[in-house]
Amino acid sequence: MREPLALRGFRSYWVAGTVGALGLSAMTVAVDVLVIDVLGASEGEVGLVRAAQFLPHLLLGLVAGAYVDRWRRRPTLVIASLAQSALLLAIPLLLLAGALSIPAVIVLLFAIGCCTVLISAAEKSYLPDLVPRRSLVLANARLGQSVTVAQTSGPALGGLLISVLSAQAALLVPVVGRVIGAVMLARIRRREPAPYPQSPRLLRGIGEGLRFLYRHRTLTPLALSTHVWFVANSIAVTVLSLFVLRGLGWSAGAYGLVLASAGVGGLLGALAAHRAARRLGEGDVIIAARLLCALAWAATALTPDGAPAGVSVVYLCVVQLVYGFSMGIEEPSEMAYQQAAAPRSMLGRVNASMRSVNRTAAVIGALVGGVLAGTAGFRPTFAIVAVVFAAAVGLVLLSPLRGGRSGLERDSKE
Repeated sequence: MREPLALRGFRSYWVAGTVGALGLSAMTVAVDVLVIDVLGASEGEVGLVRAAQFLPHLLLGLVAGAYVDRWRRRPTLVIASLAQSALLLAIPLLLLAGALSIPAVIVLLFAIGCCTVLISAAEKSYLPDLVPRRSLVLANARLGQSVTVAQTSGPALGGLLISVLSAQAALLVPVVGRVIGAVMLARIRRREPAPYPQSPRLLRGIGEGLRFLYRHRTLTPLALSTHVWFVANSIAVTVLSLFVLRGLGWSAGAYGLVLASAGVGGLLGALAAHRAARRLGEGDVIIAARLLCALAWAATALTPDGAPAGVSVVYLCVVQLVYGFSMGIEEPSEMAYQQAAAPRSMLGRVNASMRSVNRTAAVIGALVGGVLAGTAGFRPTFAIVAVVFAAAVGLVLLSPLRGGRSGLERDSKE
């Protein structure tokens, strides 16, 4: 198995993904602080802001996947990254001009999300063109390792810039990250296979991707479990920002530290992902990681309240580290299994179909999270989240995905 970072094209792709993740993770803290502390958004408005980031996947995800299978994927990534950087720049500029409002944030995040739809559909479909299929788990693990380092430092960087300078400074980080990413992708010289000249009509192509995904022996239970997972996760992350900044009254720096802990856990998980997949198989890694995720959010509901602030911060950081570990160890196996199970001619549609429904689930979760936070309270909401995560575990635990390996998928197609 060849080390993916030894391949020049993958190195450029890896750098682009890493700096992009650094910028977007710094933006997470900046937008949360901007919306909650600067603009004074209500719980419902926080849910709407979160939903706006995922709504483009509901409206455009399937169409984007069909077009990505018709277009060359590298130019698509470059153009969409540059467009996203311009839209990201509009947020600090409007803030400086005193013209930023909750509706403006929602509109801009929706437009940024439209670019994300294209980027997401193209990047995972482009990866198998850069590395051999037998190296997909390792390539996804290398991406996971660097991305989680970025996600670890990004929230801390965002919180530091907000504390020392301003929210505008933190919001410039994702702008620079996307520009650097576009430049690195444009430098890739590996010849990309031509788009398929006999691609089906748009609606027919979308239908083919959906049928493949939802009639597949193992991809179908994986997809259904992932959709439920996204509902739970969206509720959780929406309520977490309110819980920490408003319920516990912590500073932006403390919130950034909590998010950074999830990044540390993600790095540890990504470092273990390749070995875990080789030993257990991708299917069992996915199941174990999702169970661990459910336990982490159940523990979040038990965050100490009357204890000294330092104790509560350490406790929640440890819980978030476990949550991050579960995602870091799972994602390389999930992506490698999906990339191996789908033929190249359908990768864009299969990836986009999965992501589109996932983000639709995230829209629902964000809205539900805002409502539950305002009605049931923070801790009961986290308990509900743990139950929904457990349901996602059950869907894959009782399916043929248990014991599944991407190598078996490749063999069945060959």
